[in-house]
Amino acid sequence: MSTSKVALITGGASGMGLAVAQTLASKSWIVHILDFNTAAGAAALGILSNAHFHQVDVTSWPSLSKAFADVFARDGRLDFVFANAGIVERDDFYDTPGEGEEIAEPNQKTVDVNLKAVINQSYLALCYFRRSPHKGRDASLVMTASVGGLYASQFCPIYAASKAGVINFMRSIAFPYYNSSGIRVYATCPGTVRTNLLNAKEWTSFPESYFTPLSTIASTVEMLAEGGEMTDAWGKIVRNGENWGLAVEINGDRIYFREQMGFCDETMRVVIEATSMENQAARLEEHKAQAKQVKLHDDGLATTGGVANGVMAAS
Repeated sequence: MSTSKVALITGGASGMGLAVAQTLASKSWIVHILDFNTAAGAAALGILSNAHFHQVDVTSWPSLSKAFADVFARDGRLDFVFANAGIVERDDFYDTPGEGEEIAEPNQKTVDVNLKAVINQSYLALCYFRRSPHKGRDASLVMTASVGGLYASQFCPIYAASKAGVINFMRSIAFPYYNSSGIRVYATCPGTVRTNLLNAKEWTSFPESYFTPLSTIASTVEMLAEGGEMTDAWGKIVRNGENWGLAVEINGDRIYFREQMGFCDETMRVVIEATSMENQAARLEEHKAQAKQVKLHDDGLATTGGVANGVMAAS
C-alpha cells in the first residue's frame, strides 16, 4: 500500500488535466492519468514523475470502473479524483432538416462525456475513497464544470446544459458525501482556457486577454485537493470544516465562490429542505421498519401454514 497520496485524473493527458497532474506530481503525489488518447498519454508520462497512464473511454462503465479498480489494486488507496474529461458539441443544434427529410435525434455525446461520465466517476470515487485507509476522511473530488454552466451559452446549448448539470449534481451530493464520509466535493467553472477542446482556428475568435491561464486552473484545483482555509477574489473566506460544496468560477487569475440561487419564498425553502438526506433518512428508516414488520408477519403466516399442512399430512 502506498504511503503517498494518490490522484486519479480523467482527461489527464492534455490541457487542464495535465496541468493539474504536473502540479500534483511535483508535490510527490502518485498520479494516475486516464485518457482515451494513448499518444498523448505516452507524451504526458515523458514529462511527469511518478505517474501512470490508463487508456479509458469514460463513457464506458466497464472501461472506467476497471481503471479505478486497477488504480486501487496498485496503490491500495485513493485520495483525490479530478473528474475532468470533457468535450464540446460540434453539431449545429439549430440546423433543421428540409421538408420531407428524416428528423434525427440530436447528438448527445456531449452529455455522455460531460455529465453522465462525471456522475459515474463520482460514484466510483465514493466507493474507493471509503475503501481507502482514511475511509474517505479529507479525500476530495473535483468536477470540471464551466462558466457555460453558470451563464446561458447560445452557441453550444447542449454543452451548457451538461455543465449546468455538473454544478447542480455537485451541490446535491456535497453534503451527503461530507457528512457521511468527510469527502470534500467541488466543481470548477473555468472561463476561456486554451485547451484542445477547440482547434487553433476556433481559438482565434477569443481575444488573448480573455484567456484563463492553465496555471490558475492547476493552482485552484490543488487548493481544493489539499483543503484548508480558502479565500476568493471578493474576499469571501471559507474556513476549514466549511470548505466543501463550492462552485468555483475561475476567470483570468481570479476565483469566485458562486452561491446557489436563493429560494423564491419560504414555502420553497421548506419544500427543498424536505428532500435533504437528513429528512429523507427518517422516512427511509420508517419505511424499512414497516417492511420488516410486513416480512415478519408474512414469515409467521408461512410458518404456521407449514406446520398445519404437516399435521394434516401425517394424520
